[in-house]
Amino acid sequence: MTGSDRIRAAVDAAYRDEWGQVVATLIGVTGDWDLAEDCAQDAFAAALAKWPRDGVPRRPGAWLTTAARNRAIDRLRRDATGAAKLRQLAVLARDPDEPPAEDIQDDRLRLIFTCCHPALPLPARVALTLRTLAGMSTAEIARALLTGEPAMAQRLVRAKRKIHEAGIPYRVPPAELLPQRLAAVLAVLYLIFNQGYEEEDEGRALTVEAIRLSRVLVRLMPGEPEPRGLLALMLLHEARRATRTRDGVLVTLENQDRSRWDRALIAEGVATLDEALALRRAGPYQVQAAIAACHATAPAAASTDWPQIAALYAELDRLAPSPVVELNRAVAVAMADGVPEGLALVDEIAASGRLDGYHLLPATRADLLRRDGRVAEARAAYEEALKLAPTEPERRYLTGRLREL
Repeated sequence: MTGSDRIRAAVDAAYRDEWGQVVATLIGVTGDWDLAEDCAQDAFAAALAKWPRDGVPRRPGAWLTTAARNRAIDRLRRDATGAAKLRQLAVLARDPDEPPAEDIQDDRLRLIFTCCHPALPLPARVALTLRTLAGMSTAEIARALLTGEPAMAQRLVRAKRKIHEAGIPYRVPPAELLPQRLAAVLAVLYLIFNQGYEEEDEGRALTVEAIRLSRVLVRLMPGEPEPRGLLALMLLHEARRATRTRDGVLVTLENQDRSRWDRALIAEGVATLDEALALRRAGPYQVQAAIAACHATAPAAASTDWPQIAALYAELDRLAPSPVVELNRAVAVAMADGVPEGLALVDEIAASGRLDGYHLLPATRADLLRRDGRVAEARAAYEEALKLAPTEPERRYLTGRLREL
């Protein structure tokens, strides 16, 4: 690796590790989101220019924060309304090699909770989190979320305007509001992960960012079990990513090549889940991670502990009731206690109408009917699922099932 390659790698690593922190610090002082992002970008450009000559600083984050602060001072000096902000910025002045201020972690935590504030529409929370915390460009976010770049730019503008006009506080919520607000943060991170997970290789950047941001949240909130539960869940799913499709066709869990699962990610996921459970405050993400761990640690599909999975889904339905959870529990019951018992539960869900239009309802029913030897009914259910399936790998899988029948 050449010297220039090493510098580029150092800047790229600093961008991944420090972007959110630099932006959070400047927003905390200036209150200006656009100024903070612009000055952070300028700081990284300065690093590319100066680090080849001066070397990579001992504390890249402190160097970048100082460079961004100096750029903000220059910008505010040209603005007649910037005098008060300049006085606030002065408190950030320090030697780039000094340890960062104690409130740096609080800055980033405030940024996470502000980006994911319930007053913002969910799509805006996702976009703002990816832009401000992950440092993704508007174009990158638009591509990842399958949205046009102009529309994404407007979404980000509206989100920042909403924060300003609604007076959304830049803070970690008080203790009485923390459980509700933390749930909103975790939902955004999991949505980002799932968006990337469903897009095969093209969505890899989103799953990487969701996992990285979840690691940040775990470090910032070490006493909260659910961030660890979410991180464990992501790691256990990501461990199976390479086997989810074959030649563009969905591969079901029981047919995946377990020898290709990432054992290091599985081990980390299980260890992270154990750390969460040790805090003895169970939550939905911990239960989902426990279910994923049952699958990931089974040496073969036939040795899967389906009674345990069925019990975990029952607990998940108690903590976070939904018809989708009920559907998953029905599958586990079918595998643990027999197909007729599971089918009866699926039929109850179908009769309720709560999952009308959801492709996995007829797909699940079709699979259980196939296992029960009811071929004609299974074919009709597969055809219904095929009409509703949202992705090409799923459509190819269902088409293959129909051919087999």
